[in-house]
This record gives sequence, C-alpha cells and structure tokens, in this order.
Amino acid sequence: MLNRLWLVFAQVCTVSVAIFFTISTLRPEWLSRNNAAPVAATPSATATVVPASVSAPAPRVTGTHANSFSDAAKRALPSVVKIATSAQRKVRNPLTEDPTFQRFFGRGREDTQQLLGEGSGVIVRADGYILTNNHVVEGAQQIQVELTDKRLLPARVIGTDPDTDLAVIKIEGADFPAVAFGDSQALQVADVVLAIGNPFGVFGNTVTMGIVSALGRTQVSDANPFESFIQTDAAINQGNSGGALVNATGELIGINSSIFTRTGDFSGIGFAIPTALARPIMEQLIATGEVKRGYLGVNLGAVTPEIAKALALKDLGGAFVAAVLDGAPGSRAGLRVNDVIVEINGRPTPDRTDAVNLIAMTAPDQTIPLKVLREGQPVELRVTLGKRPPTRRQ
Repeated sequence: MLNRLWLVFAQVCTVSVAIFFTISTLRPEWLSRNNAAPVAATPSATATVVPASVSAPAPRVTGTHANSFSDAAKRALPSVVKIATSAQRKVRNPLTEDPTFQRFFGRGREDTQQLLGEGSGVIVRADGYILTNNHVVEGAQQIQVELTDKRLLPARVIGTDPDTDLAVIKIEGADFPAVAFGDSQALQVADVVLAIGNPFGVFGNTVTMGIVSALGRTQVSDANPFESFIQTDAAINQGNSGGALVNATGELIGINSSIFTRTGDFSGIGFAIPTALARPIMEQLIATGEVKRGYLGVNLGAVTPEIAKALALKDLGGAFVAAVLDGAPGSRAGLRVNDVIVEINGRPTPDRTDAVNLIAMTAPDQTIPLKVLREGQPVELRVTLGKRPPTRRQ
C-alpha cells in the first residue's frame, strides 16, 4: 500500500515539474503575472515612480552657459567700429624719369594712384572719440567709420603717436557706445581674452577667443621704441588692427596691433598694446593732439649675468646705464656709466623696458627721484626730465 502511494506521489511530482518547465520555457509571462504583492502607500512616499523603460526628461538649463563669453562679447561689440581710409598719391613711371627718354619725349605726366586701407577702432568716449592704430590711419586723406548699426560717418584725425602705433580719431555726435576700460596690469598668463575686429574689412565685427600667451613682449617692431605687448593666440587677421582685446567681462585691456607670421596669415601669435600704455597716450592725444615724453638722455641696457658679476650685483633687475649724453638731464642729475637704475619716481624698475616706458610716460620738466645702484651701493638722485625729441623715421 505504501509503495503504491509513493509511486503515485513520485509520478505527480514528475508531471508537475514537467509542466512548470514547459510553461517557464514557452510562456514565462504566466508565471510573473500578478505575482508582486501590493505595496501600501505611506504619507512620506512622495516621489513619482518612473518605469525603467521610460527616460526621465532632462532638466532645462536657463541663462548663459557656464563656458560662454557671450555677455562679455555683447558688452564690447557695440564699441568696435570698422575704419575705411583712402588717399590719392601721384606716381611717375620710372622710364619717364630717364634723361634720354625726356630728351626725345619730354617729361612724362604724373599718374594718380588711389590708396585704400581698412582696419578697426574702439569708441572710448560717448562723444565720438575712437582709439585705433596709427598705421590704420597714417597718410589717410579721407576716413570713414562704420558703426555696428551700419551708420557711416566721416572721421578726422585728432592726433597720432607713431612711437606706440596709436592714434585717436573722432566722429561727430553724442551717446555713442563707449567701451569700459579694464586693468591690463591685472592680467595673468592663461587668462581668457576675446579679440574683436573686422577681419579683411568684409565680414563685419567678428569675435575670436584665446588666452594671454605672454606679457611684456618686446622687440616686436623696430618702429616702436616703447613696447610691452600682450601676446595672445586669439585670431587676429588683416583688418583687425586697431580693434579691441577684452577680458572675460568685456572690458578693454588692449588694442590689437600686429601678428608674427612667416606666411602672411595668422599663425597663433598676435600682439596687443595694453591699456596701461595706451590709455595715457590716448588722453594726451585727446587733450593736446600730441604726446610729450620725458627725456633722460642716457642709453639703457639689460643687466646681463656678465654685467651683474662685474658690478657685484645680487640679481639681474634694473636698467644698466651704458652711456650718458653730455649736458642731458641724466648727466646734470649725476648719473654715471655703469649705474643700474632700480627705481624711478618711487616705482621699481625690474628691467630696461620698464625703465624706458616709465621715463617716457613722465611729463617733461617734472623733477622725480631716481634710485640707482653704484658699485653695489644704493644712491639717491633727483632729475628734472627734458622733452624727448621726435623719433627719426626713414
């Protein structure tokens, strides 16, 4: 009897397992349907359950993107203008200048050549003063300014300074969008900057972005004795000269001036005149139409390791006095060859470039203190600066 019951039980288990296996293989949904126990909602359960197969919508982002500089660009763009220049020049054919040719045919007539130029500028005052490069307007007989609202206005030159390649021109009117000035001396290498200008004179205001690659660059141009350029990799092309270099908040910190290239195209190295140098020049040009610079009458050089060793100097700072012009302000103040100027008018002079710029930015006839190292010992002098004579150009 027990054996029969056990046999029946075994057969039932075998059939049940077979049925379960068949259903799990062919109809697995029959086993999962309604097998979850209901969960009672509690007062603290406020979150909405989202099925795994449905993606929750991404949160909307409002306002300016964290990596965008559109606010800075919008702040500066209205102040940057396009400058177009023209001039007429009389030219002669070299053949007509030959005496033999003139003997038979007489002197040839002069032809007129039309010269066109283009560049950019920055409105620096609401009453229409514009700061640009000297080479943009140099020799121009007509100057036309195009504003961002497409108005075309004639402009006249207020003053130029070839030594720093800066110029100020003016358009008539009021309530122009003047740029906000920033502090170029607060710049650091790798700060983000925007270059704004009119590349090639056909594209209109264009913004390019880069960083400050280096500060205090010198020996960029033989034509500019007063240099302390901002180097940047923000793209600067023909037509951008005189345009704005602004910081990440849209403040003017430089005037785009030149590029270094072996091909004629932008190659990642551009230079801008910092506002610390440009702004005092601009203010003088607006006030008087010219720039008056202080004059010391000495030849300054860098303090090289060899000079430092010979003079028993502890470091390479300062400007080395290589020559003193007889009767010049420096000579009258007691400066000597081999002196090292380390402070001018209370400001340290870390190198020759800084010393040259400090002297040039000081008004003529002003008496200022100088601190020099003479044979390793500090010496205090006072000098009354003269007026720097104009630079002779080829």
